[in-house]
Amino acid sequence: MPMALIMSSHVAGSRVGGSAQALALTQFKIDPVVIPTVLYGRHPGWGAPGGAQVPIEAFEGMLDGVEANGLFGLCDLVLTGYFASVEQVRAAARAIDAVRAAPREGAFNRRPMVVVDPVMGDAGKGLFIPPDVAQAIQDELLPRADLIAPNSWELQRITGSDARDPAAAVRAARLTGKAVLVSSVVRGGEIGVVYADKKEAWLAAHQKATSPVPSGTGDLLTVLFAAALLEGQTPSYGLARAVGGLAETITSSGIWASPELPIVAMGSRIKQASPTVRMERLA
Repeated sequence: MPMALIMSSHVAGSRVGGSAQALALTQFKIDPVVIPTVLYGRHPGWGAPGGAQVPIEAFEGMLDGVEANGLFGLCDLVLTGYFASVEQVRAAARAIDAVRAAPREGAFNRRPMVVVDPVMGDAGKGLFIPPDVAQAIQDELLPRADLIAPNSWELQRITGSDARDPAAAVRAARLTGKAVLVSSVVRGGEIGVVYADKKEAWLAAHQKATSPVPSGTGDLLTVLFAAALLEGQTPSYGLARAVGGLAETITSSGIWASPELPIVAMGSRIKQASPTVRMERLA
């Protein structure tokens, strides 16, 4: 069975962060190992979240325990998201290096895939983590990534180049020298996701939702796309399926009047393409 090491937030009452990603991975039969950076009761968008940041001693201690049990060599996917301190970011960077250096006997894949979601901020909100943590993510984690998964605002902050529309997102993505999955890309009445690497670029777009959308869409998108790549899907197919699963989940949240993404209730539908998603080759 494939295994994923997730270093991100654990939010008990909201379907965001690493805890939400772990739920989604079960539909792909990918075993999640979650190392939380914060332990919150709810998403901060609802108000005071409750809980606290995970102390660096506990964060590193959990990683040490996972490594001591031989699991680093079995990790096929490393996924990073929200961090609360520079020390956590540096510990995550060391863990990535250790996963890559570990013997791979018995692993599902020949080499692990590292996906970095540089959770820093968003349009209209700006930076919502301390500037030194954002800089540490950029300095320590982005160079180690096989794929980075920012929203358009984060990509613009990382590259200094506009990334709001599809063509601009492709140009900015290629400045990173990495494969990039860019969310919150807008064109007209559509919102979409751009995938770009040095060989190809694709847009998966759908109509903007007319009702409020629950938090956590970026976390869900990233894990759905990473799971598709781990299965050996092409980037274009993986993009269509990931955005389709996300779009169907958003639609279902509106139908069911769910204040959170209904990841569990979606079941296997979360890994299916959607007729509402339009694919377009950009390069």
